[in-house]
Amino acid sequence: MGASGLALLGFLITHLAGNLLLFIPGGALFNEYAQKLESLGMLLYVAEFGLAFLFVFHSVIAIRLKLDNLSARGSKYAGLKSKGGPSRWNIASVNMAISGLVMGAFLIWHIKSMKFGPSIAQGYVTEVKGTLDRDLYRLVFETFKDPIQVWLYVGVMIFLGLHLRHGFWSAFQSLGLIRPRFSKLISAVGVFIAVLMAAGFLGIPLYIHFILPGVKTL
Repeated sequence: MGASGLALLGFLITHLAGNLLLFIPGGALFNEYAQKLESLGMLLYVAEFGLAFLFVFHSVIAIRLKLDNLSARGSKYAGLKSKGGPSRWNIASVNMAISGLVMGAFLIWHIKSMKFGPSIAQGYVTEVKGTLDRDLYRLVFETFKDPIQVWLYVGVMIFLGLHLRHGFWSAFQSLGLIRPRFSKLISAVGVFIAVLMAAGFLGIPLYIHFILPGVKTL
């Protein structure tokens, strides 16, 4: 659970790094980045399959652990509070299943609307290095000009932040990599990463929706 979670975090960092190109008006660099990914061909498919497997594996283990915990307790706790000591009980830790389900549903919608959304055949076409290619920037731009989709995306990114806030510390704890004197430091790093990732991802739709002017099309 911990190892797969850290691997997925590595993907999120890489994904955000590429998406930061959306902050550059015009979309030329972002579309060039998207074209380079598509040019990987079979390597891209292998990477996508690996990510899908990793996500499903992480989800299955999470469900299994949740069911095992419920079975071991036999009944719900009378109340919820931290047990003290090295415990990192908080609103994020007790709602990991909820935040995980929200992100899982969002991921399905995100892949459907972006990867398998409108393409060249539907008029989303632009020139990238002298060739006509899919205008992914336009699709992202139009998506985030819709206020409903913007606030939906922002809400999900808040859930992402909550999930990472506890998940980062929990991964190190599960892998036995935390010593008592480093527990607070790892927790603080987890908070920093959670805020950074959530702010980075939700900043994109807010920037496009409220700051950028209209986008030109071919």
